[in-house]
Amino acid sequence: MNSSSWQKSSYSASSNECVEVRTRCEVVELRESDEPGTILGADPATFLNLLESIKASGFDHHT
Repeated sequence: MNSSSWQKSSYSASSNECVEVRTRCEVVELRESDEPGTILGADPATFLNLLESIKASGFDHHT
């Protein structure tokens, strides 16, 4: 975990309405691209659990 630049999903393409993620000091940070001042941080295991829960619930599909 040594990336400190914000990354967004390739699914976001040119849209500015996306979730961005980065790692910093052993913490995974998330933010909305349109609210860059609000950042949520989690340890890597908690972040992985979040991703697994999202995928298991079906919320990772676009409509």
